[in-house]
Amino acid sequence: MLISTMNDVPGRQITGVLGEVTGLTVRSRNAGAQFGAGLKSIVGGELGGLTKQLMQSREEAKQRLVDAATALGADAVIAMRFDASEVGPNAQEVVAYGTAVTLA
Repeated sequence: MLISTMNDVPGRQITGVLGEVTGLTVRSRNAGAQFGAGLKSIVGGELGGLTKQLMQSREEAKQRLVDAATALGADAVIAMRFDASEVGPNAQEVVAYGTAVTLA
């Protein structure tokens, strides 16, 4: 499955627009990562545990996006974006979304 953040696919023609597709995950933060982040905030620097969790959430959301596009018979997803928001004191939502298309 081709995933593109562009609105087209250079060298390919879009033959059909199947509609918007999304992939969503909501995850709670790991207590160990939270504790490490609290300590790290004192001295500064990257919060490695939280970065790892966010990357895992993005990959899970993207795979669910691909699954949704595949179910529609898409060849690609264009204009793909990520969005994230807090949904509770220790939970974060990550959504991947875009337009499922067929290509020539």
